Amino acid sequence: MINGRTFGKVVGAGTGAAAVSLSGLQAQASAAASPRLSGSPAPAVPIITPGAHTEFPRLNNVKAGVLNVSYAEAGPAHGPVVLCLHGWPYGIHSFVDVAPLLAGLGYRVIVPYLRGHGGTHFLSSRTPRTAEQSAIALDIIALMDALKIHKAVLAGFDWGSRTADIIAALWPERVKALVSTSGYLITDRKAQLEPAAAAVEHNWWYQWYFATERGKKAMENEKERIALCRYVWTLVSPNWNFDDATFERTAQAFRNPDYAAVVLYNYRWRIGLIDGEPRYDHYENLLAAQPSIQVPTVTLDAALDPFTPPGDGSTYRHHFIGPYEHRTVADIGHNLPQEAPTAFAQAVVDADHL
Repeated sequence: MINGRTFGKVVGAGTGAAAVSLSGLQAQASAAASPRLSGSPAPAVPIITPGAHTEFPRLNNVKAGVLNVSYAEAGPAHGPVVLCLHGWPYGIHSFVDVAPLLAGLGYRVIVPYLRGHGGTHFLSSRTPRTAEQSAIALDIIALMDALKIHKAVLAGFDWGSRTADIIAALWPERVKALVSTSGYLITDRKAQLEPAAAAVEHNWWYQWYFATERGKKAMENEKERIALCRYVWTLVSPNWNFDDATFERTAQAFRNPDYAAVVLYNYRWRIGLIDGEPRYDHYENLLAAQPSIQVPTVTLDAALDPFTPPGDGSTYRHHFIGPYEHRTVADIGHNLPQEAPTAFAQAVVDADHL
């Protein structure tokens, strides 16, 4: 478990790597003042208290690929684009403070609900409610095409990190820079078939729960799945004292009629219990090779996230072969952009200037 670990100053591996140790608002100030090792100087992101914003002014919708995507947008229409991608069990409100920070610096910020979440819906009832990692990445490529965005900075955590990593690996021409929380998250399904250390398996308890009929029934019951999601929040973000209103704003995303099907499919597919759709086999075969990422990248580790691997990013450093920095954010859990928005926004700006 993460709790006995000491996180101090991080030494990034390889040329162009840098890291900082961060804590609370002091942490965010440190992030804003982090040293630049290459590229043009990056502006400092204003320091705000997490939770300063609670809602996006409005949501937009656009048909993109197999989906009608619901997304928030902030900032100038012709500014450089940042796509912020959420994870599970979260939604666009993970970026409710990050988006105005970046918009204030001139970025056009797009924050979409992923398939099966919030107001994002499938266009056809006949489309299988699958959720292979490549399917979600192709959803974002389709969204970029629909919005006529050729290239963007991609920034995410959890499912969002995995999606951004995949796009950066397979379609690097669409990615100006990358912020990937928890590092390299492209799923290696073959490796997933092997047992891990007991403590690691313990952290993934809900993955095994979703593999059972009991877990399936819980996810398909709206009240039970919302309670489960809230419990996960408390485990993976032990220092985050979120209130009922904060959780409920995100929990609206869990009421999507396809939510259970998408989440169950993703976790069952990931551990090899079900096969993916043949239409995605080509992409999954490419991802099975664990392709390198060459775009400018800042990786973030949340120190209190139980899924943060030991070694201050060293376990995944070899996957990133372009300009690179690594940072550990102290006293912060899994939902890093909502718990430490200034640090996350600063990573976006810094990645854009690598």
